[in-house]
Amino acid sequence: MTDRGEAALRQTSDTFTVGPSSLRWRNGRLEIDIDEISSLPLVSRVRGRITVTPSAITGVELPLLGTGTHIWRPFAPTARIDVDLNRGWQWTGHGYFDANYGTRALESDFSYWTWGRFPLRGGAACFYDATRRDGTHLEFGVRFTEGGAAETMPMPPRTRFARSLWAVGRETRSDAGHRPRQVKAMLDAPFYSRSVVRTRINGEETEGVHEALDLDRFASALLKPMLAVRVPRRAGWRFPA
Repeated sequence: MTDRGEAALRQTSDTFTVGPSSLRWRNGRLEIDIDEISSLPLVSRVRGRITVTPSAITGVELPLLGTGTHIWRPFAPTARIDVDLNRGWQWTGHGYFDANYGTRALESDFSYWTWGRFPLRGGAACFYDATRRDGTHLEFGVRFTEGGAAETMPMPPRTRFARSLWAVGRETRSDAGHRPRQVKAMLDAPFYSRSVVRTRINGEETEGVHEALDLDRFASALLKPMLAVRVPRRAGWRFPA
């Protein structure tokens, strides 16, 4: 992740370019070309391509607030991903492609949320749980088929499991009596955790991507300056003439 100025942005109907990196839809696939410098503590060049091949594209959008100021858009809940990066990172696996967007800062409308996406036979399940600033709660579960069809599903119990490295509280959905557990750490920050979590849904054991976001911590004036250290800034970057 690198912050850049407006001059580093270009966009067409099927491409999105920021600085030397870009996303492009081609022949039903999303090609992500990366040419960046990683952040501290291991500063190094990261180059290569990630290709996401969806099994289907959905038309699903979930408003996270009744005002419509925050939207979750699961473009491709099931997909194949091919990674070919320098430093010896080449692999193929099961993936997905989604996005969040909105018109207000997340910390203005939410204090905490968790999200999880878990592969299941014939598709995947996604769960959203969020505590809003107005005191209401979002609880949403959806199951997707490989063909892109979506239907809401009964929510298994919300179950706590071990806190993250930075003591961010974590919970996810799991069958009654089953305790989820982290099987791989992906990203730990004082306000955010992303990891691979093993849980059980409707009797099926599955490992999926899970995130927990503590927006009370994120809103802290003590923590926000840390992002400037972790995210490089290239305000003067320009495309070659």
